[in-house]
Amino acid sequence: MVAYALSVTESIEISEPSTYNEAINSDKAAEWTVAMTEEMESLHKNQISELVKPPSGQKIVGYKWVFKKKEGIPGVESVRYKARLVTKNYSQTEGVNFNEVFSPVVKCVSIRVLLAMVA
Repeated sequence: MVAYALSVTESIEISEPSTYNEAINSDKAAEWTVAMTEEMESLHKNQISELVKPPSGQKIVGYKWVFKKKEGIPGVESVRYKARLVTKNYSQTEGVNFNEVFSPVVKCVSIRVLLAMVA
């Protein structure tokens, strides 16, 4: 059953951009732009970060956009475009560039697959 699920997921074509330039030059550029705007508004509203002048002599932590297309339930939910602004964590040092680590969230699909395998 797991082998079948993996073969099906490999055959699904994912049309998610891997870079900012791909997103803004794609045929879904308007949707990706809205997703990026929502992410920036969320960061600002929750006071996650603020723009400051970099201190001299300090290395700046890079960032990149990660894009995901969330398929909704057919007939119930429409497709949702998500964009996340993330740091390039390979350039960070705990205690210097960050203090907290967040745990990942389980997807409902993962739970359903696990329950189907158990049943």
